[in-house]
Amino acid sequence: MLRASAIALLALLLVSASATWQLGAFAPRTVIQAHQGLEYHMRSDVLGGLPDTINALFYGSGKCAGCHGEDPNDLASIAGQTFPMVPQPDGWDVNVVDDWRSSIMANSTKDPFWRAKVRHEVITNPAHAAGLEDKCTSCHAPVGHFSAHHEGAEYYSLLEALTDSLALDGVNCAVCHQQAPEGIGTRFSGDMTFVEDTIFGPYGGGKDEYPVQYQPMQSFIGFYPMYGQHMAESESCAACHSLITSSVDLEGEYTGSTVIEQATYHEWVNSVYESGPEQQECQGCHVPRIDDPVTIAGGYAWLQPRSPFGLHYFVGANTHMLRMLRNNVDSLGLSATEAQFDSTIARTLAMLEEQTLDLSADAILDDGLPRIEVTLENKAGHKFPSGYPARRAWVELKVTGDNNNILLHSGAWNPETGHIIGQEDVAWEPHHNVISADDDVVIYELVLGDVNGDPTTLLERAHAHLKDNRLVPRGFSTTHAVYDTTAIIGAAETDPDFNLNTEGEEGTGADRIQYLLPEGWNNQEALSVECTVWYQSLPPKWVAPMLEIEGDSLIDGFRQLYEDFAPVPERVASTSLDLVIDGVQDDIAEAVQAWPNPTLDGALTIQGRSILGNYQLLDAAGRIVEQGRCTQSTLRLHLPANGTYFLRTEQGHVTLLRN
Repeated sequence: MLRASAIALLALLLVSASATWQLGAFAPRTVIQAHQGLEYHMRSDVLGGLPDTINALFYGSGKCAGCHGEDPNDLASIAGQTFPMVPQPDGWDVNVVDDWRSSIMANSTKDPFWRAKVRHEVITNPAHAAGLEDKCTSCHAPVGHFSAHHEGAEYYSLLEALTDSLALDGVNCAVCHQQAPEGIGTRFSGDMTFVEDTIFGPYGGGKDEYPVQYQPMQSFIGFYPMYGQHMAESESCAACHSLITSSVDLEGEYTGSTVIEQATYHEWVNSVYESGPEQQECQGCHVPRIDDPVTIAGGYAWLQPRSPFGLHYFVGANTHMLRMLRNNVDSLGLSATEAQFDSTIARTLAMLEEQTLDLSADAILDDGLPRIEVTLENKAGHKFPSGYPARRAWVELKVTGDNNNILLHSGAWNPETGHIIGQEDVAWEPHHNVISADDDVVIYELVLGDVNGDPTTLLERAHAHLKDNRLVPRGFSTTHAVYDTTAIIGAAETDPDFNLNTEGEEGTGADRIQYLLPEGWNNQEALSVECTVWYQSLPPKWVAPMLEIEGDSLIDGFRQLYEDFAPVPERVASTSLDLVIDGVQDDIAEAVQAWPNPTLDGALTIQGRSILGNYQLLDAAGRIVEQGRCTQSTLRLHLPANGTYFLRTEQGHVTLLRN
C-alpha cells in the first residue's frame, strides 16, 4: 500500500487536463534529488525483477516502469490513444519497458557468451585484466561502469558488474536517454558522457509541438525531461557500435597498433542512408516508428498522446543468443518472460528475412562457361553481417540433375554442430567470385589476424584484418573519409562484381557469384537449383578456442548452454530454379574470333565487338588469371600453362585452349 504522503503526492499530480506544466528555461542540475524523502513502493508485477534503485548517475529501469511500463488503467502506452484518453483494454500495448526487456540490449550484462568471452581474454593475458574488464563493461554494463568512474574509480571489474543489481540492468533506459549531446557521434569505443539529472527525449522540439511536461518526472525521481535532437539520430548509437582495440603480441605486450573490432556506425556513415533523399537513421529500423498517437506516461490523465512513437524493439540478428536466454530465464535471472523473448525472436526473424538482403539466381547455359549466377543485394544500413566479428553469413547452392543426383553442393552444413561441411579444418576461407567445387564456399565475414598473420578469436591479439568481404551497404565508397575504418579486405577488393555495377561504378551494395556447372551437366534432361543465404552469430570455430579452457565457472557455464543449444544458422533468403536442358548454343563464340586456338606458346588474339567492356580470364578451376577492361575490339592474352581457359566478358564466354 502507498503511505499517506505518497497518496497526497499522487492526488496532486492527477490533476485535470487543463494543467499546463511545461519545461521552461531550466538548466540540468548537478545534484540528484530523489523523492524528497518520500517512500514509494512499486507494484511487483510491474517491476518484474527490474531494479528501481539509484547510483551516482542512473536509476534502474524498474523506476521507469512505474510510468512507462504497462498501464493497469489501459490508458498510457496504447497505440491509437485519443485526447481526452479513454481506456483501451484490447488496444495494442507498446510500453517501452516490456518491449525492451527481452532485447539483447537489456540483457547485455547477463549475456552468458559475453561473460565467458571476457574471462577468455583475461585468462589469456591476466596482466591486462583490469583494463580489459573495464573496457568491456563500458558497453555491456554501463550503468555500473560509468557510475563507478563518476565517483572516481580507475577501473570497473567484471565481478563488480555481476554483483551489482543496477549493472545487471544492461543498457537500460538511462544509458541512452541521459547521454549528453555535446560531442556525440565523435566518441567511440565505449567513451560516453552523461548529464546527471536530465532525461532527453525526442519530443517537444517543434515550435507547434505539445511542450515537454517536466513536473511529473521531476517530482517523482528528481530528473528533468528535455528535448534532445540526438535521441532520434544515429550518433546516439556511435559510442558502442564502433569499437577500436589496442593490439598485443602473443606474449601480451602492446604493439602500439590498433585494430577495428567493429564499426557498424561508420558503416552507416559510408552509405546512402547517412544523408540525402534516402536518409535513414539507425532508429528507423531498430526503434521503428509508428504514426499512431501514444500517451507515453501513465498516471496523468491530462497528458496528450505523442506521434510518431518509437517501438523499443532493439532487434538485430542474434536469434541464437535470444533463444539461449529464453530457454534459461530462471537460471540466468532474467526479467523477461519466455513469451516476451518469443516476441523479440519473431521480430528478429522478420528483420532477417524482410529487411536484410535480396537474393536472385539466373542460369546461363548458352556459352562456353555454363554457370549459375547468384546476386545478393544488401538492404541493411551497414555491412551484413555487422557488429561483433564472430558473425558470418554464407551462400549454400545445390544443383541436382535427373533422379536427384547432386552435381554441385557448395555451402552445405551439419545441423547437429552448425559447421559448414568441409570448413571444419580450414583456417579461413578466402573470398570467391567463382565457385567450381563443393569445398569452395562464399562466406561473408570479418577475419581477425594476430601479429603473425594467423587468424585469432582473441580480440586483444587482433592486429589486422585478414579478410573483410561482408556485404557493404548501398552507397558505400572506397574514397569515403571513413573508408579506413570500414575497408574491404582481401580478394573482394579486386572482385569486379563486388559493390560495382557493369560500368565499374561503386555503390551497388551487391555481390554476384558465378557457380560453374561440372562436366556432364548437359547430359541431364533437367536441372534443379536451390540457393539459400544463412546467418550464424556464434560459429563453432569461433567459440572452440574459448571452450578449450576448463575450470572457469563463467566459461563452463556457457559451455553447457552452448552444448545444449546447437548454433543452427538462420535462413535469411532463398530462391530456386528449375531448368530444362534443350539444346545449348555458344552464341558468343560464333561472334568472336580467337587465334591460334588452341595455342602452343600461350599467346593468342581475341577479336570481336562482343569483348568490349570488363573481362576476366579464368582457368578450369574458376580461378581468375587476368582481368581488366577492353576498350577496343582486339584483345591479346597469354595463357600461362597448358589447359582449358575461359574468357568471360559482359556478353558471354569463349573457351580457350593451350596444348
